[in-house]
Amino acid sequence: MPSNLPGLSRTGIPEYDEVLSVSALNQLARTLLEKTFPPLRISGELSNLTRAASGHLYFTLKDSQAQVRCTMWRNRAQLLGFHPENGMQVEARALVTLYEARGDFQLSVEAMLRAGIGSLYEAFIRLKERLTAQGLFDPAAKRALPHFPRRIGIVTSPAAAAFQDVLAAVRRRAPHLEVVLYPALVQGEAAPVSLIEAMNTVATRHARDRIDLLLLVRGGGSLEDLWAFNDEGLAHALRACPVPVISGVGHETDFTIADLAADVRAATPTGAAELATAGYHAAAARLPELARTLSRTMQARLLQLGQRVDRTSFRLVHPGERLRRSRESLERLHARLESACRLRIERSATRSHQIALRLSACRPQTAAERARCERLADRLEHASSASMRQRHERLRSLAAHLDHLDPSAVLARGYSITRNSDGVILRSSAGIATGSTLSVELASGRIDARVTGTKP
Repeated sequence: MPSNLPGLSRTGIPEYDEVLSVSALNQLARTLLEKTFPPLRISGELSNLTRAASGHLYFTLKDSQAQVRCTMWRNRAQLLGFHPENGMQVEARALVTLYEARGDFQLSVEAMLRAGIGSLYEAFIRLKERLTAQGLFDPAAKRALPHFPRRIGIVTSPAAAAFQDVLAAVRRRAPHLEVVLYPALVQGEAAPVSLIEAMNTVATRHARDRIDLLLLVRGGGSLEDLWAFNDEGLAHALRACPVPVISGVGHETDFTIADLAADVRAATPTGAAELATAGYHAAAARLPELARTLSRTMQARLLQLGQRVDRTSFRLVHPGERLRRSRESLERLHARLESACRLRIERSATRSHQIALRLSACRPQTAAERARCERLADRLEHASSASMRQRHERLRSLAAHLDHLDPSAVLARGYSITRNSDGVILRSSAGIATGSTLSVELASGRIDARVTGTKP
């Protein structure tokens, strides 16, 4: 609700004694309309249709008793699946509003379908979403088409123009390719069952009929005419088909569930035949180039073989000539071998002489070495004697020092060692009780004594 509107009542509608501007009134009316009415579905006839340069559509929806102005903005209009024209019956999904500048009551159209096909289109969308959720249209499950099929099958009506279009395209592009027809109805209430039965026939006879590829074709028509190809059972039969399937149903703008379930979709029946024969057509187009390549390759090969024959002929000589050449080659080899052996012997003799001279130069001088060993022996003997004398003197000095520190020598000078009953040497009279037993060690012998008194 606009905030600049003065004195609104509790319901949002101005009181009668309040004064509003025209723009405020129109703004209030637009707000109330858009809040009151949810998006609606309205059917009617198109009239006064105008397409602006900006891409917006302006038109009127009418019936026998009333009409209403409508606007469809460019971003919505470009999504239309048909070309709207005056007099066409349509179903529109629209928002009720008001054009404030002129105070015109109008509809803002968000989507529009041709009347009569809205329910069919919605059924198509629901079935497509359900089968998509089941993974029936998964691109990873699509099979590649054989490049050179030996025989193709066609599911269609024998009386349909699409069958003749396919045959004409096959004869034009691959006349040797065999065609097997699996007849079926392609329009009417019985068409879905007939198409499924034809697919079941393909499944049971494809090995015997030796088909490598299947075409499901029908000419163009309205959504109602092509509705048999939007059957769920047919979609499952297409996915269960043992050979790859090309769907060529309708024209460029027509799209069915069968197109989504097939391995490949063609825009038209003729396009399906062109896809089936694409390998042969491409191969036929390449034949002139392959012929030129083969001719160049053969010429190069013949030239190469001719040069090889020429080289071989040059190598062919008379046996006597070959013997003479072999004898001359043998004599040259004998001379080279004799020269090489003589040179090898001379080099070995020179090397032996050099080694003998080196050995002679390295012969040891035994007399000088003997004199040297005798001098070293004398030096060793004198050094050993001097070392022994030094060690004997050292030993006598240590023995005298040890005798000086011997406790028995101290005892011999009149000293003694006194121990208590625990064998601990006593160094003081402190702590010795009267009557304690002591042991006194002398230089010769030991005395057991009892304490009768102590002095500090």
